[in-house]
Amino acid sequence: MDMPLPATEQPPGTLTGQPDALPPFQVARPERQSVPLVFASPHSGAHYSAAFLAEARLDPTALRRSEDSFVDELFAAAPAHGAPLLTATFPRVFCDANREPWELDPGMFDGPLPAWVNSASPRVGAGLGTIARVVASGEAVYRHKLAFAEAEARIQGYWQPYHAALSSLIAETREAFGCCLLIDCHSMPAHPAHGAHPADFVLGDAHGTACAPRATRLVEETLGGMGYRVRRNDPYAGGYITRHYGRPREGVHALQIEVARSLYMNEARVERAPGMQALTRDLARLIAALARADWSALRP
Repeated sequence: MDMPLPATEQPPGTLTGQPDALPPFQVARPERQSVPLVFASPHSGAHYSAAFLAEARLDPTALRRSEDSFVDELFAAAPAHGAPLLTATFPRVFCDANREPWELDPGMFDGPLPAWVNSASPRVGAGLGTIARVVASGEAVYRHKLAFAEAEARIQGYWQPYHAALSSLIAETREAFGCCLLIDCHSMPAHPAHGAHPADFVLGDAHGTACAPRATRLVEETLGGMGYRVRRNDPYAGGYITRHYGRPREGVHALQIEVARSLYMNEARVERAPGMQALTRDLARLIAALARADWSALRP
C-alpha cells in the first residue's frame, strides 16, 4: 500500500475529538536520528468520534479504561535522545493496533465474515480482537451488531497506516544503523497473580525470541537500579507487534514494556496522578541509558 503522508503535530486528544479529522498516527522525530532505537505507543490514542460514542453502550470513562492512557507522554523524551516516537491517535477499543489485522469475532457482526478472517484466536475468544467486543471488565462495547464494512474501514483507515508508519521507521533505522531496537510501550492494570508484590514493569521479549538478551537485560537492570520491581514475560510476553516485528536474525529486535498504571494514574477516573512527573523523569533516564549503549552487536 502507499505510505501515508507524515503526521502533523496535533493538540492533546479528548473524548470530543474526531478520529476522522486526524491522521491515524503522529511521529515525533528528533532533528537527526542518532541511535538505532524506535519507540512506539499503539494504545495511548484518545480521540473518540461522536459516531463511535453513539454506537457504544458504555459511558466514556468505561471506554477509556481500555487505553494505555498517557503512555505517549511517559516516553516523550525519546526524540530528545535521538529516537523517533510513534503514537496512535485512535483508541484501542475502536481498533487495536497490537492485534493481527483481521482478528474478528463473528458474533459481533450482522452477517458472515470472509473465510480468511481469523475468528478462532484466543484473543477473539476473549472478546479482544482487532475490533474489541468487550472492554477489560468484560462489558460489551456495542449496542448492536456491526457491518463487516465498518471493520474494513477501521482496519484500512487506522490499523494499516499505523503499521505502515511503524514498518517505515524500522526500515529507515535498520538501513541507517544496521539494526533496530523497537521499544513497544504499554501500561498494565493491577494483576491479581502478583498478589502483594506486584510488578512495576513487565518486559516482554516473547521468551527471548523477539529481542537480544542484552537489550532486555539493560532495560531490566536500569529500571531495577532505580528501585522498580521488574518481571520478564509474566504475565505479558509480548503481543502481535513484539512477535511480528522482532526478528533478531534480521537485525530487528522488539521489546514490549508494560508500565504499572498505579505508578502514575488514577485508573478509576483515568486521570494523571502525582507520581506521573517522577516516573516520566525516570523513563527519560532509561531512554538516555538506551541511547548511550553500543548496539552494534544487534546487527545480523
